[in-house]
Amino acid sequence: MFVPVLSMDRKPLMPTTPSRARRWIKSGEATPFWVKGVFCVRLNRNSSNDQTQKICIGIDPGSKREAFTVKSESHTYLNVLSDAVTWVKDKVEVRRNMRRGRRYRNTPCRQCRSNRSKGSLPPSTKARWQLKLRISNILCKMFPVTNFMVEDVAAKTKPGKRRWNASFSPLEQGKVWCYAELSKLGKLEARKGFETFTERNRLGLKKSSSKLEERFDAHNIDSWVLANMAVGGHSAPDNTAMSRWIPLDQHRRSLHMLQPAKGGLRRRNGGTVSLGFKKGSVAKHSKYGLCYVGGNFNGKLSLHSLSTGARLTKVAKPVDVGLRSFSSFRFYDVYFKAV
Repeated sequence: MFVPVLSMDRKPLMPTTPSRARRWIKSGEATPFWVKGVFCVRLNRNSSNDQTQKICIGIDPGSKREAFTVKSESHTYLNVLSDAVTWVKDKVEVRRNMRRGRRYRNTPCRQCRSNRSKGSLPPSTKARWQLKLRISNILCKMFPVTNFMVEDVAAKTKPGKRRWNASFSPLEQGKVWCYAELSKLGKLEARKGFETFTERNRLGLKKSSSKLEERFDAHNIDSWVLANMAVGGHSAPDNTAMSRWIPLDQHRRSLHMLQPAKGGLRRRNGGTVSLGFKKGSVAKHSKYGLCYVGGNFNGKLSLHSLSTGARLTKVAKPVDVGLRSFSSFRFYDVYFKAV
């Protein structure tokens, strides 16, 4: 395992070993901090060596899971396994139905306005590709990334249809948008799925068919192969530990409750702030330790586990909760035996 290093002006440097990071912290030369459960250090002095190596992020997209690997020629620094954002489409449909219902009630009429400008991406598609960009931006702030290697995905086409059927689809448009944004962060290369398959077989690596299990060989094996294709250096994974980053499904403030209460009143529903704490924030409780903040009721907070998402309590007092950092992910480490 290696520890990400940031300079005094928060510029990412080459990662270091845990033993050296401990010596820096003990002597006061560095300050420790955490990013999504990953231990990092920030130097309190000028760096003696600012030279960096070629570091690539391999990205393996998926319908349920997203895999990321940060690798150089010498080492594999980090493997991230994330859940895909799959709930936006249903929420947009609920919002649409709520707005349609308002038209039949005695409410003030407002002028109709376009919800989406011409040429924009559908919300569900954009949210999926935004997650890849969000995680890539976080990793670029931790490591001096120079390259991106992405497994290219393509929309299914139907034979006998018009010519635009092969290129015009939400998936294709979202892919083009995401690739353009990633190109601003570093050199971008794309590989077809069969190219990843061929390289994986050449190295003698096997991929698991259990796609939803937390295994390195389920998704991260492909992201590692992609990164290795860009920087080389290994014929087998040298680091199979994974960091699980799961985006939180925030209950944004909606127009109102779907069903009115007695008297025909509809109370406010949802929101991203609980008694002054932003939902999803990492906090420390005197009894439950590190957890994240959920909802609130009658002046009490709901706290949830970082590893499972299960609710630990719903009657925590705000004075007993200490804020550690803002976060829109829950995270934990997964260790898997080498393949």
